Amino acid sequence: MIDKIILNMPVLPVVLLIDMVFPFCRGRVLKNLEEDKGQYDTEREIFWATGACMFVRANLYHQLGGLDDDFFAHMEEIDFCWRVKQFGFTVMCYPQSVVYHVGGGTLPNETSFKLFLNYRNSLYLLYKNLPDKKRVITLLTRIFIDEISAVLFCLQGKFSFCAAIWKAYFAFFKNRKTMRRKRLKGRNSNMNGIYPRSIVIDFYLSKKKRFFSLIEKKVVL
Repeated sequence: MIDKIILNMPVLPVVLLIDMVFPFCRGRVLKNLEEDKGQYDTEREIFWATGACMFVRANLYHQLGGLDDDFFAHMEEIDFCWRVKQFGFTVMCYPQSVVYHVGGGTLPNETSFKLFLNYRNSLYLLYKNLPDKKRVITLLTRIFIDEISAVLFCLQGKFSFCAAIWKAYFAFFKNRKTMRRKRLKGRNSNMNGIYPRSIVIDFYLSKKKRFFSLIEKKVVL
């Protein structure tokens, strides 16, 4: 059986990671996108592969249940890759390949519905996949950050975005039992690719805008 998923990444080869609250990439940290100058042309293990250019054997995909329909449009590939790692497989980046992908084809960027899906699906992702000892503290951290985001949107007059966050939490608590039933019990917890710090704190407070600055501090697993 295949033991790797090979990722073909568009334009800039990236490593896709997660800090237990937010996913980010080598070459793209939050909204900061680097120019591709070959600085990340190395094959290595990653935490998740983007669904726009992920290759996986069909038998393994179906064996693991494929993408979760409850997610729709955002973060379902992170959920799938997390499941892959829980079953003992490895997710890899193969930067020699090039794939061109038009982002935002399903939903336009900067819309309240897209924001709703991102917030709701992120909560689904964490609640469904985090080990028990990390679930509570991680979700409490996420709630605190999301509260700040909602307040900032209101102060900016983006009331539909603020409402989208609250709708996301309503949907999450409504469907929490469904996510609980989907948790994998007794599986390996391969956490390679987890960033051991907060990417939000490092980005906004420590001013680490590029992935390379995180590598310099040797804090990326």
